[in-house]
Amino acid sequence: MIFCSMRKALSQSLFFCIFIITISYAEIVKEVKVVGNIRVTPETIVLFGDIRVNEDYNAQKINELSKQLYDTNFFSYLEINLSNGVLEISVKENPIIQNLIFNGIKAKKHKEAIKEVIELKEKTSFVENKLNKDIQKIKNAFRNLGFYFIEVEAYAKENANNTIDLIYEINKGKRARIGKIVFIGDKKFKDGKLRGVITSEESKAWKFISTKKYLNQKRIKLDTRLLENFYKSKGYYQVKVLSTNVLYEEGGRFLLTYNINSGIRFKIEDISLKISEGLDEDYFAEITKDLPQLKNKYYSPKKIKKILDKINKLSTKKDLQFIKSKLIETIKNDKLLITINISEGEKYFVERINIIGNSVTDDNVIRGELILDEGDPYSLLLLDKSINNLKARNIFGKVNKTTYVGSSPELKIINIEVEEKATGEIFAGAGIGSSGGSVGGGVKENNFLGRGIKLDANLNVSETAIRGRFSVVNPNYNYSGNEIRFTAESTKTNKMTSFGYDSSKTGFSLGTTFEQYEDIFISPELSTYYESLSTNDEASKALKQQEGTYIDTELRYSIIQDKRDRRFQTTEGYRASFNQKLPLYSESPSLLNGIDYSAYHSFSENLIGSVRFYGRVINSLSDSDDVKLSERLSIPSRYLRGFESGKIGPVDALDHVGGNYATALGFNAALPKLLPDLANVDVSLFVDTGNVWGVDYDASVDDSNKIRSAFGVSVDWFTPIGPLNFSFSEDITSASTDKPESFRFNIGTTF
Repeated sequence: MIFCSMRKALSQSLFFCIFIITISYAEIVKEVKVVGNIRVTPETIVLFGDIRVNEDYNAQKINELSKQLYDTNFFSYLEINLSNGVLEISVKENPIIQNLIFNGIKAKKHKEAIKEVIELKEKTSFVENKLNKDIQKIKNAFRNLGFYFIEVEAYAKENANNTIDLIYEINKGKRARIGKIVFIGDKKFKDGKLRGVITSEESKAWKFISTKKYLNQKRIKLDTRLLENFYKSKGYYQVKVLSTNVLYEEGGRFLLTYNINSGIRFKIEDISLKISEGLDEDYFAEITKDLPQLKNKYYSPKKIKKILDKINKLSTKKDLQFIKSKLIETIKNDKLLITINISEGEKYFVERINIIGNSVTDDNVIRGELILDEGDPYSLLLLDKSINNLKARNIFGKVNKTTYVGSSPELKIINIEVEEKATGEIFAGAGIGSSGGSVGGGVKENNFLGRGIKLDANLNVSETAIRGRFSVVNPNYNYSGNEIRFTAESTKTNKMTSFGYDSSKTGFSLGTTFEQYEDIFISPELSTYYESLSTNDEASKALKQQEGTYIDTELRYSIIQDKRDRRFQTTEGYRASFNQKLPLYSESPSLLNGIDYSAYHSFSENLIGSVRFYGRVINSLSDSDDVKLSERLSIPSRYLRGFESGKIGPVDALDHVGGNYATALGFNAALPKLLPDLANVDVSLFVDTGNVWGVDYDASVDDSNKIRSAFGVSVDWFTPIGPLNFSFSEDITSASTDKPESFRFNIGTTF
């Protein structure tokens, strides 16, 4: 290639040489003379060599000087002479890398990733012996992305002024696909089950989007940890993934093998707390009473961690931030003895908290999310919660913490380092389903003026409604820990068909949310709006009486307790809420009460059960008026599958008018491992029951109090283009006026 001769010549010229004239006696340096330097000044050389005039220099000291100067990476040639008090340093400077060129790579992110890992960077000295190391780093980086056949060569092109362009010729080759994943050794479980544990996937035709089908060394290391954690959760305390092996097969695919030694399955023979003197055992009574439940049960790190988390949480509540817990696990006759030692540790206090890395975000926004403050007792638990609070604000790409000793041993200095990210967003989306389609878009800003304020403006158009919405949310108003929000909204609906009315509604609301007690939130909201109602020509007299305009001002509030382990794909815990709407000024006053409850329990990793309840009651507070049509109750479609949305309950002529009462009870069995070979696909079995009943008038209304119910299967597929949901159902009980729906689907984002 054209660069080969250049590289050869450069390599010869850059071959590092050190010539030192050794002397057998010390001599005083009277003068320093530098020869051959172009870019590096004599003063810089004297500084880096720490050369001192009028001091004795012998052979050892000159050798040390030469090493110091070589370690700067400035020079390819170095010669030092000391004669008659003159220290002469002859040098030849390494060339400077003017440009890095990556041929064969188009993606900007790949080029930036290469620049992150290599040592030889632009505007730095070229050091020949670092080049091969950088080539290997590039190969490793791409192999982690699945490019196992990558080839890399590097050449140097000489420029003027002792500069070079460093050119990499990169041929990535084809990406290495995983053809088959197998598990060998004492594995205890079937291959299909274990494939559902790891992140690597076999290459299948339907996985055209997934990147998990490509070989990735980092992912294989992660899979090793996941496999060992899975086995430990089943009681295999001493499990070890002995090795992983990648074998090339015909067709350009690889066989990925995990060699597992599960060992024996351990039960917990005994688990106890050992509390040191000076600590009140009564503080830990609620922990102690939970321990017998673990005896004679198979070992599970998850259950042990829950106990340790409870201890940490309890210590914070009891103002015992200085206690520490130590887990001791002992094997005895194929059983485990577990002791948790609780003792008083050293007492530390927070001397100072430094905020680093924020250029846009106000310091107070960050400090407002910290549970710890300067002068408080130091608690790692509270510090970790603070970091999680900052991450939850979604205005930082990274949030890191470092802690070091302050002005005295008992004081801690905490550095909170953040990396700000772009917080503005323009978005658009579309959805289609059995109930119709929608399109929409808008703009968002999550860190307005650097104050952490969220702005959101969006517009959504569907077959039955046009909705525009603008909201401002300050998640930590005045750094109080409380949220305050303002929303302005305008909606025009078209429900003439099937529901008998149309509505235009415009208004605004002001609300807040705060944590009253642990995991108990109160969310009051004051709203006012103007509404215009119209009915179709076939509407009954009772419905036509509701035509007109309304001005309503109301107070809504919710009391929420959230004990779920996570918001999405919940496996344990519950969420309960009570909500109420109180009219303050209304031309059609009504009182709304509601209860929502959902509970989750993981029977095994293959079965997660849940139950949920939905209940609403609305009554007119005026003797002369009925409940407004737009406020009458129906059951949201997610609570009662098997029926068209809003099309059960009282019917006036051909219009489903809703009711004063609505309840739904649903049972769900999620089967997360039913299809282990299909990534991001959840399958659930369900039984939903519900009813809508009660109206303020009797004329022309068909009101059945019959319980509606249906059963079926639901499939959720999370794809890069958005979620896909399908449900297949069959009604068990229904009324003659209901509209059953045996198949429902939604594709993409529905607003």
